Amino acid sequence: MDKSLAFAVRIAKLAQFLGDEKKEFVLSRQIAKSGTSVGANVREAQFAQSDMDFISKLSIALKEASETQYWLEVLAKAEYVTEKQYRSLRNDADRLVGLLVKAVRSKKQNLGLTSPNLLTHQPPPP
Repeated sequence: MDKSLAFAVRIAKLAQFLGDEKKEFVLSRQIAKSGTSVGANVREAQFAQSDMDFISKLSIALKEASETQYWLEVLAKAEYVTEKQYRSLRNDADRLVGLLVKAVRSKKQNLGLTSPNLLTHQPPPP
């Protein structure tokens, strides 16, 4: 999932911008942690020890992506990022969430498992 790596790089650059230009360090650390964790968990899932481990790693990536959406909203509402920056990053985050939901749902369905929460997941409105 190259999208998660590209997203992590964008988030790392955002965190650096927030620190250097906006002198904002608390939110920048939060979004750096959650935003880069998505790709790390996707990478771990690629070498999962079992199907359940795979689901677990991708589920963690999904939670981290959702958390990143939250921090993006906070940054936008606090006016640390422009509307254009927010929408671009949010679109990437939303795409990742969609891909992760689809991957987890597909794997669970293939294994005969179901999860109503993941089958009906809708990202929060921007």
